[in-house]
Amino acid sequence: MNIELHLLLAPLAAGMLVLGTHVPLGIEVLKRGIIFIDLAVAQIAGLGVIVAALMGWSVPLQTQSAAAAASVIGALVLHALERRWPQVQEALIGLVFVAAAAGGILLLAGNPHGGEHLQDLLAGQILWVGWARLGPVATVYVAVLALWFLGRDRLGRIGFYLLFAVTVTASVQLVGVLLVFSSLIAPAVATAMCSRHRLLAAYVLGAAAYVLGLLLSAIADLPAGATIVCCLVGVSFLALLVTGRGRAARAAS
Repeated sequence: MNIELHLLLAPLAAGMLVLGTHVPLGIEVLKRGIIFIDLAVAQIAGLGVIVAALMGWSVPLQTQSAAAAASVIGALVLHALERRWPQVQEALIGLVFVAAAAGGILLLAGNPHGGEHLQDLLAGQILWVGWARLGPVATVYVAVLALWFLGRDRLGRIGFYLLFAVTVTASVQLVGVLLVFSSLIAPAVATAMCSRHRLLAAYVLGAAAYVLGLLLSAIADLPAGATIVCCLVGVSFLALLVTGRGRAARAAS
């Protein structure tokens, strides 16, 4: 089968950009035990995109602003919930996610293309990402990484939530809600038992899953976003099995 590999370069670059920020943030999310925060914030950002579309805002900057405003408000709400009811924080994050998802369905109930819009928000359209869209996103990600690696100790909890909101806002419009969540959690879970070079291992495994997913989607003519999600999940389970056996072997000896 003839595969025009050059057509996969821009989508692959988009995936590498997403991993660039989501891998370190995902490790932090796993450490804090707030696993579903990105799913909730991503869905809230998607709600902002839906509102922008319903208001007839077709300029990318307008859509981006609506998504950013929604996700920042969502991050502030989640931070307030964490402070008020920390004992049920994860459950509240889940409730915020389902409320945002249900809100999107209600807003699009009378739209003839509502199903299409919802599918695009969930699974994304990574194969149609062009090089022109990557420049602005890369600029945002560079700023996020600089703040994270150089100043995370001074961010505080509210700073983390806001930084997270900005990152997810950019990502969800590139790759969709499902890939945002998978890119954040799967590499972090895959390397959960790594005691050394965890960040590097997470980047390598995430990149391998994106490459494999894009190739499989091109060869089998499958939806790229869903295929990459499955590859990220598969790689994470495989890595856990390998590292678990390695630990067991070392303990036995």
